[in-house]
Amino acid sequence: MDERYIKQINFNGIGKEGQLKLQNGRALIIGCGALGTVVANSLVRTGVGFIRIVDRDYVELSNLHRQILFDEIDAEVSIPKVEAAKAKLSKVNSSIIIEGLIKDVNSLTIEKMIKDIDIIIDCTDNFKTRFLINDISFSKKIPWIYGGAIGSTGVIKSFIPGKTGCLRCMMDTPPPAGTFATCDTAGVINTTTGVVGMLQANEAIKYLADQEKEMDNKMVFLDLWENIFERIELKVRQDCKCCKCGEYEFLDNKMLEALHMCGNNSIQVDPHGGKGSISLDALYQRLNSVGIKVKLTPFLLNITVDGYEIKIFDDGRAIIKNAVTTEEAMGVYSRYIGY
Repeated sequence: MDERYIKQINFNGIGKEGQLKLQNGRALIIGCGALGTVVANSLVRTGVGFIRIVDRDYVELSNLHRQILFDEIDAEVSIPKVEAAKAKLSKVNSSIIIEGLIKDVNSLTIEKMIKDIDIIIDCTDNFKTRFLINDISFSKKIPWIYGGAIGSTGVIKSFIPGKTGCLRCMMDTPPPAGTFATCDTAGVINTTTGVVGMLQANEAIKYLADQEKEMDNKMVFLDLWENIFERIELKVRQDCKCCKCGEYEFLDNKMLEALHMCGNNSIQVDPHGGKGSISLDALYQRLNSVGIKVKLTPFLLNITVDGYEIKIFDDGRAIIKNAVTTEEAMGVYSRYIGY
């Protein structure tokens, strides 16, 4: 152990005792894009003993400028992000356990994902999932670290149940769809995602090394283009529905729906909430027999039809590119895959 981690063992904040705690630590990374690849890379190299990475998406060429674990071959074969990340990270540190889940994170699936986890790191791209993470965190008393990046700006905040307020102290409900800039509209630079992801990883390392007292209790805002770095005090709302009243409406709402995805003009349709099962081989045979362009990979089935690009996974979840509305996407799913 000492040779691999000697530089951080020699750091007083960690030491041998802290390194042993890290190796017994269990982290959940939700999202394996720009932030998630940075966080996963850091925690794996730090020696966190168990890392579960969850992501529903696959690698595209437009990911490569900021998502540091992927390459052109990954994009060419449309490999799921968690599979590509796991393959690379396992070569970096074979002494730890890396678990990859090609799953959507929703109210039906998240409880299994947090089983035996010490800390959750939010590397998602939408507020609805963050409010769900906030609910599961405070209902199960598991700390989580919020991170967001757009353009040249980023935000980081750690939430520890029983000791800090929660996301709903910041904003009671998710902002309405279309009111926040996205990677598509505002772009993003890789230095922003790199800094935000490393700050998230740094907070997670402190917690897992039993150095919670060193964690930042304020929200960090940064703008790398304007050279701004601010720490902002967030007040605990005494009427907060989540951390004060124990109401977990985002976790309790089990409604299924289609969701717009950030960055690739796609909509995800998941009629079974990640609990379905579909034979990709049988679907391939059915569609191929009627002349529809299909390609079967070890992880998913690619379908190209009527201007749509559809990627379907064996749990029945599909990502439909070039559909404009959720209703259109669900119609495409029904037409070519079936409920």
